[in-house]
Amino acid sequence: MTVIRTAAALLLGLFAGGVIFTVLAPSLRELPGPAYVRYWQALNVDYGRAMPVLLLTCVALLVATSALSYRRGGTTFALSLAATLLTIGVIVLTVTWLEPLNSTANSWNPDEPPDTWSALRDRWWSLHLVRTASALAAFVCLLLAQAVDQPRAALDPRSEGTGVSAPRQPEDVSAAARQG
Repeated sequence: MTVIRTAAALLLGLFAGGVIFTVLAPSLRELPGPAYVRYWQALNVDYGRAMPVLLLTCVALLVATSALSYRRGGTTFALSLAATLLTIGVIVLTVTWLEPLNSTANSWNPDEPPDTWSALRDRWWSLHLVRTASALAAFVCLLLAQAVDQPRAALDPRSEGTGVSAPRQPEDVSAAARQG
């Protein structure tokens, strides 16, 4: 469970960091048409290769994390499921809204962008902000699931990092009764 959730967190964190970077670079929006179109087209090539594999692998790990979290308690499960659903939402948003805009931008001649290029850029940015907020929320949910689950593992050393406390043995019960 810990390995799967950690791998999911690494992939989700990598994606969230990538989309946040674009938001943290607002000067990109001030580039003139030809420069911005070149940037957009180059970014589409890089992200188009890496992100499908990264996100689909991440979703598979998140689904496994959610399934394994079901027995960990309501909060851990709810946070894991929220991370999964938010990430699936990111994929749906990307495929249905952002990817068509990317395809349109890829068809442009960067030296002569169409008159509508800035309106499409602005629409892409608005949708990208929603994607970024969703990716960041998913990442935070997954980190919170990890944090909520950790104290349960620390309750009993016999749990061996499983996140589930081992049942008390009869000698533990009798010792507790004598002390208390």
